[in-house]
Amino acid sequence: MPKTIEALLEDIQLLGEEQFLVVEAVRTLVKQTIHPLSEEVKYGGILFSSEIQFGGVFAYKQHVSVEFSKGALITDAFGFLEGKGKGRRHIKLRQISDITTKHLSAYLERGVEAAKSAG
Repeated sequence: MPKTIEALLEDIQLLGEEQFLVVEAVRTLVKQTIHPLSEEVKYGGILFSSEIQFGGVFAYKQHVSVEFSKGALITDAFGFLEGKGKGRRHIKLRQISDITTKHLSAYLERGVEAAKSAG
């Protein structure tokens, strides 16, 4: 049986309070920014879809990563995207303030646009 979002969040809270708070803040921002939106647990994180899957949030010991499925197609005006693969890019968040300082809301919108343009 697939893990629920609530069960995954409990696991993340055991990993660390900061990671849990960052993941919840990311989820709140995504819900405020992207419509329609659906979430599902997959690959050890929470994947986001808006008519098409565009990214997800994953908690690690030292940081939280916001992944973009077609991140290589995003014009990185702020310089915070990491990764060199053919498709994916990510932004590492170490504290809640990184959500604002790394312009996550702008990246979310661009991430949806990139996923939709790639079909």
